[in-house]
Formats: sequence, C-alpha cells, structure tokens
Amino acid sequence: MEEFHRIQRLPPYVFATVNELKMNARQAGEDIIDLGMGNPDLPTPQHIVDKASEALYNPRNHRYSVSRGVPHLREAISEWYGKRFDIDIDPDSEAIATIGAKEGLSHLALAILGPGDVVFVPSPAYPIHPYSVIIAGGDLRSIPLSPDRDFFEDLQAATKLTWPRPKMMIISFPHNPTTTVIDLDFFQKIIDFAKANDILVVHDFAYADLTFDGYKAPSIMQIKGAKDVAVEFVSLSKSYSMAGWRVGFCVGNQRMIHALTRIKSYLDYGMFQPIQIAAITALKGDQSCVKEIVNTYRERRDVLCDGLNRIGWKVEKPKATMFVWARIPDQYQEMGSLEFAKKLIRETKVAVSPGIGFGEYGDEYVRFALVENEHRTRQAIRGLRNIM
Repeated sequence: MEEFHRIQRLPPYVFATVNELKMNARQAGEDIIDLGMGNPDLPTPQHIVDKASEALYNPRNHRYSVSRGVPHLREAISEWYGKRFDIDIDPDSEAIATIGAKEGLSHLALAILGPGDVVFVPSPAYPIHPYSVIIAGGDLRSIPLSPDRDFFEDLQAATKLTWPRPKMMIISFPHNPTTTVIDLDFFQKIIDFAKANDILVVHDFAYADLTFDGYKAPSIMQIKGAKDVAVEFVSLSKSYSMAGWRVGFCVGNQRMIHALTRIKSYLDYGMFQPIQIAAITALKGDQSCVKEIVNTYRERRDVLCDGLNRIGWKVEKPKATMFVWARIPDQYQEMGSLEFAKKLIRETKVAVSPGIGFGEYGDEYVRFALVENEHRTRQAIRGLRNIM
C-alpha cells in the first residue's frame, strides 16, 4: 500500500473500528441497536418505486444514458428550485444530475483542484468534504465550527495566514454532524467573503428538507450573485428516502458546472435511466411524502433527546438533519470519542459514531443517527442509563 500515493494520504477509517466491534458483538448473539451510520431505514415512497418499476420494463431505458442527466430530469431540477426558492436555474448550463451528492462533490474537486490548491473546510465535517480535497491532491485547511467560536473570525484569520491563497471552500448547512443551522445573512457573508477573496464556494445541501420546529433551511442560491462564485449540491437520499438509489444534483456557477460535466463525460454514463425517471417523479410529484418522512424523524428526535435528558445526558434538540450531536458526559470526556463509542457498544449495546471520525474538533462528541424506530430508541435509552 505504501506505493499508492493517494491511498497513503487517506488515514484509516475511524468508523471501521466501531463497525468491527459492532459486527463481532452481533455475531456473538448480542442485540446491538445501531444509531451510528446515517443510513435511512424508511422505505422510498410507493409512487416513486412504481414509476421506476414501470420504466424498468421499457427496453429503451436499458441503454447508456447521459452523464449529466436526461433533459427532463434537469428541467425537473430547475422547476424544483423555482417552486421551492423562487430561483431561476438554466437546466442546460446551470444544472447537472449526479450519482448522489457524494460522487458529484468528489468529481468536482477532482475537476477543479490541482496539487497544492488550498481548500477551507469546517471541522467537524462529513468525511467526503475534507477527503475529496485530499484525493484530488489539494491542501486542506480546517476551520473550527463550534458554538463557542466565531466562524467568520476564524475564516478571516485562516485566510491571512494561508499562502497560496485559498481557491475553494466547502460548506454544508444544515450541518452534518453538528446539526448547526444558519440563516440567509450567514450565506450573504459567505458570498461577500468569497468574492472579496476570489474563492469558489461549494455548498452541500443534503438536508434541505429535514428541518423541524418551524425552521426552514435557506439555499445559498437565494443570495444575489451567488452564481458568480458558488454551486450547491442537493441529494434525494434523505428527503425522499432514496439513499441506495444514488440520486443527486448540482446547480449554480456555469464554469464549475461545465467542469463537472466535462470530467463526468469521461468517467460515467450517468444513472440508470429508470432511476432518473423515478427522480423526476420525486421532484415533480406529490410532496406530502416528504412531510411524512420529516415528521417521522422529528418524532424520533423527540424520543431520543427527551430520553437522553431524562437519564442525565444533556443534549439540545436539533432544528434539522437526521442526527443528534451529543457532547460526551463530563465523567467520560477524558476517554475521547472512539474509546467512549467502544464502551457504549460493550456496556449499553448501543452503537454511535465517534466524533473524532469527523475531524479533530469533534472528539468531545458522539453522533446519534435517527435510524431506529421509537421502540428501539427507547430500548437504547434504557441501555444508556446503565452508564449514567
């Protein structure tokens, strides 16, 4: 492995340690409640499945497709932005379908970054955000994202200390794993900062719909002039419970969209066409299914957070995402998140994600994913009570 340059730059996957412990426990016959991986358990809405099934039997859909998405899908993406945010997106030059947001973001980094290009990424972060930069040969700079720090002060300080000047910034709000939410003023500052410093912005908007208690997540595209410097990725994985289908899209700056289109034309033929047809149905069809999915996550959030607070593990209810970002109880802080996550599996039969897996600023936390039903979540609370 030491001969493979890119693999050398990737550290061992922290989550693999917890996964191995979890699997060993299950093989030994133990019932482990898995609140670690954010893998949606809710079924894809039936009308989307039916459309995919219908398209599957049409032999015209068995051929190579289009790497940037069929025209009707890009038009549906444009319509979705228009209805949702009152934003005009040109389906030909400002939109591209991707094989999930993760693939699109990774290939965008590969398309526009070169060796030594500096990229700012908040920390903690969803792993593909920093590691897409590393895989592309770029130079990563972490910006702390914490309630007790000023993100823009840290951003300004990092810019002054960085040479060569940063080329790009990758952000994501609502945020995974911290569940941080922002308003339009935050995005205005981001766009102003990016233009003043000649920085490109990539916004991962995976949790656009998973918001609670009256909060509505803004799109960075709502800011005037955002298309001059920014693109935004959206995923159907959470909103429509289509995680395994691998459907996403990117909109915004024409130069960046063109670069992603160009590199994808060499690397893939796009999604299987019945999946693209199902995605059109998801975006243009009845949206009541999204509300039902969001309500399910909200109910699970309430059961988990109320239960944790009841046993003395103080957490705040997140306003968005399908996660709860919980600071490790004081009596276990010195263990660090990886050892604490191991302890939870061994002693409480509950699996969580260690915060260190999301970056150096996450080690005081663990992440719960809202991927078990309310009965199993209550069972997890009873197990966690044993260590409190």
